[in-house]
Order: sequence, then C-alpha cells, then structure tokens
Amino acid sequence: MAGPIHLLTLLAAGTVPGAASFRPHAFSFSFSFSFPSARSTVSRGARPRPASALRMAMDGQMEDRLESIRRSYMSLTERLGDPDVLGDSNLLRKVMSDRAGMEDIVESFNQYQGLAEELEGATQLFQEAGDDPEMREMARAEVKEIEPQMEVLEERIKILLLPKDPNDERNVYLEIRAGTGGSEANIFAGDLFDVYRKYCSTAGWQVAIAEESQGDDGGYKSITLDVKGDSVYSKLKWEAGVHRVQRVPATESQGRVHTSTATVAVMPECDELDVQIDPNDIVMTTMRSGGAGGQNVNKVETAVDLQHKPTGIRIKCTAERSQLKNKVLAMKMLQAKLYEIEVEKREVEERTRRGDQVGTGSRSEKIRTYNWKDSRCSDHRLGQNFPLAQWQGGDIGPMIDAMIAKDQEQLLRMVQEESM
Repeated sequence: MAGPIHLLTLLAAGTVPGAASFRPHAFSFSFSFSFPSARSTVSRGARPRPASALRMAMDGQMEDRLESIRRSYMSLTERLGDPDVLGDSNLLRKVMSDRAGMEDIVESFNQYQGLAEELEGATQLFQEAGDDPEMREMARAEVKEIEPQMEVLEERIKILLLPKDPNDERNVYLEIRAGTGGSEANIFAGDLFDVYRKYCSTAGWQVAIAEESQGDDGGYKSITLDVKGDSVYSKLKWEAGVHRVQRVPATESQGRVHTSTATVAVMPECDELDVQIDPNDIVMTTMRSGGAGGQNVNKVETAVDLQHKPTGIRIKCTAERSQLKNKVLAMKMLQAKLYEIEVEKREVEERTRRGDQVGTGSRSEKIRTYNWKDSRCSDHRLGQNFPLAQWQGGDIGPMIDAMIAKDQEQLLRMVQEESM
C-alpha cells in the first residue's frame, strides 16, 4: 500500500481543496493514516517481522484517535440509559444520531484489532515452530488468510473517516420538471416519478406529493415529492440533473424517434436556522384547490400561491386540506429551494477546485440517457450502461452506489496527492 495518508490533518488545516464545504466526523480529529501493507509478512522461507511490529499496522497516533472515538461511542451508549436523556426527546434524538454516526467506525476498528491480535499469534507460532515444517506451513496459511481481511478493513476505515456532506442525513424535496419535448416530456416526467416511487418504497422511505401539475396527455408538467427516511439526501442527490429519453412517443404516427428531457432537482429539507427569509420578500395569495377532496377544498380557499420576489420562485401548494398547512408546506418548500441554490453553488465551486469528473450535481448537467430502442440506460458520469428494465423497475441502487464509490475514490486520491 501507499505510504502515510495525512487525511484529517490536511482537512483540519484547510489544505484539502473543498474541505471547507464539508463537515468531518464530529470525533475524527487530526491524525494520519499509516497502513503499511501486511502482505507477504510471512512468505515462504522468509523470517517474519517481530510480533511487536505486527500488533497494529496503524501508527500510534491514529490508534489513539480511534480509541478516542470508541470511548465517545461507549459514553453515548451509556447515556441512552440516562433518565434525563430518555425524558428529553430532542436530546435523545441527538445522542442516538451521534452514536449511529460512530457505530461503523467503532465496529471496523474492533474487527481490525481482533485480526491484528490473530496475526500476531500466527506470527509467534511461526517463530516458535522451529524446524517443524507442518507447523510453519499452518502459521503461514493463517497469515495469508488474515492479511486480505485487514487490508479490506483498512480501506473501509479510510472511507468512513472521509469528510461527510453535512446534508447527507436530511430528508429531501425531489422536484421533477418536464423539459423539451412537449407532451412526451410530461409523460417521461411521469415515468421518472414511477421509478423514484418504486426506489423509495424499496428503501423504506415515506413519499408524499407536495406539489403537482399534471400534463394534458398524461404524466406531469412538474411534480414535487416530500421524501422522508434514513440518509435520503446521501442517495437521491446523485439523481439531480437533466435526464434525456430517446423513444417513439405514443402520439407519433410515423414511428420516428423523439428526444425529450426532464429535470430533477433534489433539495435537502431545512429550517429557519439554515435559511432566513424576509417576510417583505414574499407575496402570498390563496385560492380554491378544486378537484378531489370534498366541499372543503372546492368551496374554501385552502390552496396557497407563494412567490419569492428576489428570486422569482413561485410555489403553488394544494396538497393539504387546510390553508394553514398549505402555507407551512409552501414555506418549507421555498426554504428548501433557496437552500439548494446555495448548496449547488458551493458544490460546483468545490468540484471545480477538485477537478472532479463525478459531476456537478447541477440542474443543467445531463446525467443519463434512456434509449428505448436499445433497452439501455447510459449514465454519462460513470461512462457505463445499465439495462433499461432495471431502471424501469426502480432498481437504481447500483447506479447510485457506483456514483458514491467514484466520489469516494476521487476524494481519497485527492488526499493522497495532497500528502505527497
């Protein structure tokens, strides 16, 4: 493996490009990775290194910091039984969240230490075997089995300690808006809605329609989903951008292939602490919702039409059956849209500094093309094709996981280059 990787030391010092827009793990203090490869520690005919050198492949400073994370994790676990914590729902939620954020790191560190002790025992057995070839071969085989497992854990710990996007744990508003292509674009927006609905259902997330405008021939001119669950933004943020479809529309009599587009925006849910809005910048009117919902929505002005004067953002909210609830929902959606503008601006700047090829996450970035004729879904950021039927079934997890892996790989490479 490569030499020491001074990851969080660089991040804490602000020398990693884009580090300012990320938030390192709350308990990941400044330290350096030092994972000397254990491969071929006991090769055939070679003398193994002293057991003391094998006790931990990590350097002392890193081990100390991981021990600190583990102590914090144990302390938070004990606090879960504290009556004062149990009696305060907000405090309990924070303690559980902080503990969950450290759990994978602690489990990986525990596994690594256990393997390190096994490796030390196997090395000691090799040394004590003397001229017994059978015993030496048994020890050598055990070392060869342990080393790859340790290397996998080394890589996992590196990734777990990478800086995290502070929005990753948030719920989102996912907006799908038909682009070029007329009625076919509306229908394609409806196809995207179906795919995301299936994916969210599989993930165990809650989905509600916050705003919608149906197309004349089916589908949607625009639709906004309120998605709640575990780490929603960390997954769905990779869906932001322009989606393009190439197929013969149902309304096409000549059998010609048309190209249509739809834009997906993924906006992390936020509150007044994240975005402050001047009431004087808002124009809000009410109207009757119409449609299904009984006499209340048809005779009472329950719908809300909100406009933000500085940006021109306009939100028409009819999802709830009371005017007050629609006002609250419209304000939340406005906050999310304004917050997303700032997030996108920071991410574009950061990825430009990183020379990132993963993608900007911008609404204007073309991220995928869906080709009906070839039954192919092409992700332009990955340079990879997927079966169209897989996408239609809502199985977009592999595409999202590939994007996450690529982003992590580039961040690790950037940190390695900075440490040279």
